[in-house]
Amino acid sequence: MSDGADLTGRRAAVVTCSTRAAQGVYPDRGGALIVEALRGWGMEVAEPRVVPDGPAVADALAAALADGPDLLLTTGGTGLTPTDGTPEATRPLLDREVPGLAEALRSRGVAQGVPTAVLSRGLAGLAGRTLVVNLPGSSGGVRDALAVLAEVLPHALDQVRGGDH
Repeated sequence: MSDGADLTGRRAAVVTCSTRAAQGVYPDRGGALIVEALRGWGMEVAEPRVVPDGPAVADALAAALADGPDLLLTTGGTGLTPTDGTPEATRPLLDREVPGLAEALRSRGVAQGVPTAVLSRGLAGLAGRTLVVNLPGSSGGVRDALAVLAEVLPHALDQVRGGDH
């Protein structure tokens, strides 16, 4: 996943929102894919924090933001099941939403032949000077989202720091 973005010197955090991954029912594949891509793009990023769906998601997001990363990516919890609450945990932390980015992630999934990508309720926006993006929980959805992010993150993060259009 090293193709695309050059984000050397930027810091990121990753939160995986999955009750089953947090319980060890299966490994956290989505978070691992994200970390691999971000490191390939030159970013400094720790291993993902894996938390169960529910109140732990909001706590993990707040803790990650307190560290002041340039980018915070989540994976999981964006669907329609009763426990999917990542967008609800994310929205109160955002100062400004970036709806076009969230829409581009869904569109990429559909373009890859996954019509159910439109069911993702993931958000994107700014929490202070941190770009926050909710990615889907599936490995395929994560890969599609990373392809979009590779195209736009350098420019987006430059703008957050005050760069020109």
